[in-house]
Amino acid sequence: MLLSPADMDAAEPILASAQVMLAQLEIPLETVVRAAQIAHAHGVKVVLNPAPAQPLPLELTRLVDVLVPNEFEAALLTGLPVGSDDQIQEAATALRATGAADVIITLGGRGALLATAGGFQHFPAFPVKPIDTTAAGDAFVGSLGAALAEGRPLEEAMYWGSAAGALSTTKKGAQPSMPERSEVEALLK
Repeated sequence: MLLSPADMDAAEPILASAQVMLAQLEIPLETVVRAAQIAHAHGVKVVLNPAPAQPLPLELTRLVDVLVPNEFEAALLTGLPVGSDDQIQEAATALRATGAADVIITLGGRGALLATAGGFQHFPAFPVKPIDTTAAGDAFVGSLGAALAEGRPLEEAMYWGSAAGALSTTKKGAQPSMPERSEVEALLK
């Protein structure tokens, strides 16, 4: 919680050289905003996992290229129910209305919903036998960000994220459950 906007200013050369900046809300919100401002100014794709969920200022969401909440976070951010597919689409639409270009709502074993200006796409989950879902969202977002950084289109990056998220549930723990690239590639085949 000591990471500051000034630290982001000092890191501007690093942020400017990136393809994607992936952020979450386990650091001060004003620091996330400053990082997003710098990344956006340099044409770096901004991916935000709004966890732990808290109200997001429009100053931030307008800078976000891909907002990736889970169902619970989407409900908290929008105040809308997410019990049905239609309600999930309504929440995604509400999140896009805050300025985020694209929204992905992760749905656990039911996959993920992608909401873009072109509409909605559902991506099913990869079938696995889950043991521990602790870091599935982190694996999803990390792999999605890596795929985007490699220049893959968002729809293709969704599969990378889904595969990594699924694989992470097959092992216990957070860090130990993060899959290797070779494991993700094998599942994608």
